[in-house]
Amino acid sequence: MKKLSIVSQVVALSLVASAASYAAGSGSRSSSGHAVIQAAEPFKASVLVSGLDAPWDMLWGPDNWLWVTERKAASIDRINPLTGEKQVAITLQGVHTGPQHEGVLGLALSQDFMKPGGDKYVYTAYTYMDGENEYAKIVRLEYDEKTHKLGNETVVLAGFPAGNDHNGGRLRFGPDGKLYYTIGEQGHNQGANFCKPIEAQRIPTEAELAKKDFSSYAGKILRLNTDGSVPADNPVINGVKSHLFTYGHRNPQGLVFVGDTLYASEQGPSSDDELNILEAGGNYGWPHVAGFRDDQAYVYANYSEAKNCPSVKWDPNHIPEGVPVQKESDWNSPDFKAPLKTFFTVKDGYTFNDNSCPPDSSYICWPTIAPSSVAYYPADGVIKGWRNSILISSMKNGALYRVLLNENKQDVQGDVAKYFHTANRYRMVLVSPDTRKIFVATDNFGNVMDENNHPTHDLSNPGSILVFEYTGK
Repeated sequence: MKKLSIVSQVVALSLVASAASYAAGSGSRSSSGHAVIQAAEPFKASVLVSGLDAPWDMLWGPDNWLWVTERKAASIDRINPLTGEKQVAITLQGVHTGPQHEGVLGLALSQDFMKPGGDKYVYTAYTYMDGENEYAKIVRLEYDEKTHKLGNETVVLAGFPAGNDHNGGRLRFGPDGKLYYTIGEQGHNQGANFCKPIEAQRIPTEAELAKKDFSSYAGKILRLNTDGSVPADNPVINGVKSHLFTYGHRNPQGLVFVGDTLYASEQGPSSDDELNILEAGGNYGWPHVAGFRDDQAYVYANYSEAKNCPSVKWDPNHIPEGVPVQKESDWNSPDFKAPLKTFFTVKDGYTFNDNSCPPDSSYICWPTIAPSSVAYYPADGVIKGWRNSILISSMKNGALYRVLLNENKQDVQGDVAKYFHTANRYRMVLVSPDTRKIFVATDNFGNVMDENNHPTHDLSNPGSILVFEYTGK
């Protein structure tokens, strides 16, 4: 069993402040108004662009521009990676945006996009309302290279579960030409939704599929054809073939293919964020297991089964009497897949109490990082110490975590290195084609650990794209 420890290899980042502004307690500002950042050698840091309205996904296009979704602005942009020039390709209509989980989310470019004889298709996913009900959909758009605009929206598949928490939302093409899409468990069994049952283990019935009832898709990762149909070689789970590729997820947001291997990051509850390899038909355990099936610091407290649930006080770590609980070792599935790494597993009896965190943001001090995306740093990259690694962005700690893969890229090895810590929520990480630059998109608001590991909601570079460039040889 692999347990994760963090090493002291940290590339520190801090706000650059003049003597006067530092004495006044504020960082210096560039002419564009955003806080300036710096990186310890052999990296230099800069802010490419700021003022974005919740950037969420980010890809490197074949036109050598960044393609970015702005969740709250309901737009897809092209951003020049050298100058920061922004061109809005489309502002989508009918998008439902919310405080932190709703709006325009994942983005995928067709594998033949802009190639000679190829197509002009761009795919995205967003949340929308149908009457009083909220859903998510995947749509296809066409790109006009002359006007640099997207249009001709066509629905690929609609009716996915969506809500005000844990929508997942990452959209990626696999080398097999299929679309992969993540859906969270909707934040059920916690917060304002604590009386709603978790359905990450529920598999659709044939009758539901016939009615295009996808309510059981919460807490799953989908695999679908570009026309929205079910691929013929999708796994059969509990006797049913559907769009489901894997199940038993909490809030999976990071997806990256390394060759034919699909890596995913998943946000845990109070501990045990995960890095997984996704296998067709695999059950990743939620809500019965968080991290490894080791009975360490987690039991499944099923608030939805508590008598008169609305009158019960929800607490994820100190479970009140009357709430049914189940140990991890009391559950098993023949399809269960353990994670490769966790962020972080703590011993049973861990209190989760930290007086340095105020009650309204106590989760910031829990042993989790809130992984939001993953990227692969290639084996032939220019940064020798980073070669053949998975990069994971953290919303809670404002940092990148680097995990080294083994030679066959089927497992991880060694410890984890932490880099580029700033007082920002890192939403998306992207490696440039020349492997010298690491681009990071930041959230507009939220709580985070600052550079001194103190909780703060005062973000240094909200709604920005940061660039960390390698200057070594």
